[in-house]
This record gives sequence, C-alpha cells and structure tokens, in this order.
Amino acid sequence: MKTKTLIEKQLQKKINPELVKTIIAAKKNENWLEIASILAGPRKNKVNVNIEKINKEAKESEIIVVPGKVLSQGDATKKLKIVALSFSDKAKEKLLKVKSEVSTILEEIKNNPQAKNIKVLKK
Repeated sequence: MKTKTLIEKQLQKKINPELVKTIIAAKKNENWLEIASILAGPRKNKVNVNIEKINKEAKESEIIVVPGKVLSQGDATKKLKIVALSFSDKAKEKLLKVKSEVSTILEEIKNNPQAKNIKVLKK
C-alpha cells in the first residue's frame, strides 16, 4: 500500500480532471486508499476488465470496483452493481440492458464512504 505522500506526489503528474478528483476523494477516505494508490500509479497499472470476467468473479450481493475501464467483451448475465473509473459505451449499454447499476468511483465514494461490500478487481 502506498503512503498518502507518495499518492500526492504521483497525483501531480495527472492531467485528467476527473481522474484527479477521484484520486483526491479516495485519498481522503481511509477505506478507499487502495483505489487511490492504484489510480495514482502508472497507466499500465490501471485495470481494464471485460464484462465476461466480471460475470465470472462477481456475486450479486457485492459491489464490483474496477480501478480502470469496463470493456464490452462478453455478455452481462447477472444483475450487478459495477463501479469503475469509466465504461465503454457498449459495455454500459449491455449492463443497463440486464438492469445492472453502473456508477463512477467518485459517485460511489460519496454514497458509500465506508466501502462496505466492495470487491476490487485487480489484474
């Protein structure tokens, strides 16, 4: 786990305003510090996950957190709550078709500051 100081140092290199807001919000909340450390790191450490992998690893009671982008390969078969930095248009369409909830990490930090029931998908 990275320290808040290291996250702050890495944050200085980021130019995407949405990413910067998300990292700052996650860094302020101890429960979301793991997400902040992943997002503050190099781009190659971000996780891009296809829907089929989410379907394999997810239980319906969990909130799936993807510190990266959700991609559209595979079919959504479960009604899930998926939180990610971003979604491809097709992935979002497929997830909404099966009545899954989709939201950004920033929204979820505000709605669920205790990070209850989350499962972080890593590489």
